[in-house]
This record gives sequence, structure tokens and C-alpha cells, in this order.
Amino acid sequence: MNSILQVSNLSKRFGTFTAVDNISFSLKKGEVLGLLGPNGAGKSTTIQMLLGITTQSSGAISYFGKDFDKYKRESLQRINFASSFNSLQGKISVLENLLVFALLYDVKNPMAKIKELLTYFEMEDLKDKEYWDLSSGQRTRINIVKSLINDPEIILMDEPTASLDPDIADKLISLIERLRENKNLSIIYTSHDMDEVSRLCDRVVFLDQGKIVAEDTPLGLTKRIKNARLQLTFDGKKSDLEKLLKTDKLKYQFINDYVVHIVAKEKEIPTIIFKASEAGVWITDIEVSKPTLEDFFLQIARIKK
Repeated sequence: MNSILQVSNLSKRFGTFTAVDNISFSLKKGEVLGLLGPNGAGKSTTIQMLLGITTQSSGAISYFGKDFDKYKRESLQRINFASSFNSLQGKISVLENLLVFALLYDVKNPMAKIKELLTYFEMEDLKDKEYWDLSSGQRTRINIVKSLINDPEIILMDEPTASLDPDIADKLISLIERLRENKNLSIIYTSHDMDEVSRLCDRVVFLDQGKIVAEDTPLGLTKRIKNARLQLTFDGKKSDLEKLLKTDKLKYQFINDYVVHIVAKEKEIPTIIFKASEAGVWITDIEVSKPTLEDFFLQIARIKK
């Protein structure tokens, strides 16, 4: 499958500070690519370069096989952007806001297109309301509508669910899933919510200090964390279990006299349970939490510190 976005050796320097440092990645048709990293990792600067808001110091961006610098206007007609941090004009109606963008993108029959999108998102009743009067969830959904006004082939989504209530965020993620399925959209998606990323993204590019430090599927990244978390509820002497854990040099924390959290390699868990039983500790409940994308994120953040 051919890439419809190719980023090659992209860098951005502000004086002596390098915000993005020689990164390369691609995006395929119908793919959702997560662009992740701690604050200050270079995500927003990368997005700004991909939108032409900021000019790269070196490297190249290619949309649909054409150099972005040479074919910027043509490329921008085929992509769009959505973010919960963006605000449309507050003192005009939703319809007027969307009409402005439809005209900017030279959309044919703009009123019909706006009606189609508002109907799709079940928001026709909001069209005459001033944008300023909308809730944060409604504004975010209108921003998504704005990002679809030109039938883009690629949407760059910068933390679209930030500051939303969990139920509204879940509905928005469901809408994004529908869009991808129905329109075969390609999406670059940034978020600090690793559950969202695991749910939506086919691949993840992980940035830290301007560099790509990992690129893989969400599952592939979680497999790089070798340790699992084991919670044991037990009946017996706490001291006997603690002695065993110390002897095996395991990381642990007692939540109370009958519950302990243990960090261990997954393959070691049966041995820990067996040894506890031999030591006269009766295990009454076992919970095993495998590594998540959140664990990988935290690992990168700790390395940075």
C-alpha cells in the first residue's frame, strides 16, 4: 500500500534549540497513526509543519506523492485539521462558521454539504446557535464537522478529546471510528490518553526531545515492557510472604495486611504463587495486569527525567 504522506528527515530549529530532530515516518491510506510523546516532545511543532503553519529547517514533507513546499495549496485542499484547542468565531452561528470554511475550501453546493454533515453528527438543531453558546463537547463536535467540510483524505487530530467529559469523549471516539470505516480516512492522532490510542491507532510513532524513540503497533510497544503487575489477596502471615518476596528480590508493596502488589516478569508469576503456597500463605484472589501503552509512555517519561 502506497504512502499518502511521507515525512523525510524533518527538523525544526528555533535558534540553538532543536524542537524536531531529523524524524521520518509515513502514513498509508485508511491508516490511523498515533503521534505520541511527553509534553515538549515535538508533537505540536510537527503538526504545525505538516499544516504549513511553520516551515521546516530541513527535511521534506510529501503529500500524495508531491512535495508539500511546491504544491502546498493543492495539498491543503485535500487535508484538514481538528483540535479541541481550536476555537471558531464565537459571535456568529454554527452555520455561518461552517459556511466560511466551506467557501475557503471552494466546496461545491456548501449549504448541502453542511446540512449533510450536521445530519450525520445529529447536530442540525445547533446550526443557528452562536458558537460561543455551545458546550465544550458541542464545540469539539462542530470542529470535527469543520474538519470534514472539504471531504479530506487526511485529517490531523491534535488531542480532539482533551477537556471533554469521559462519556462525551467516548462518543467522539466512536464517531471517529465511524468516519474511518465509512470514509476510509487517514488520520494522524495525538493524545495523552493511551486507552484512546490503543483503541484507534494502527501504528504509533513515539517522540521524545524531538526524536523518534519508538515506532510500532500499540501492542508491539506494550510487549517491550517485560514486567506485569500482580495483586495477591492472601490469608496467612504477612511476614512469611514478605520474606519470600525479599529473598527473590521482587519489587512489592503491601496495600494492607492481606493485599500485596508485586512487579514481576509474567513468566515468574506461577512460581511466585507456588512458593507462597509452600510457605503456608493461602492465596484467596489473584489479579494480573499486563503492560499497557500507558506503561510504555511512563517509561519514556521517566527515562527523560
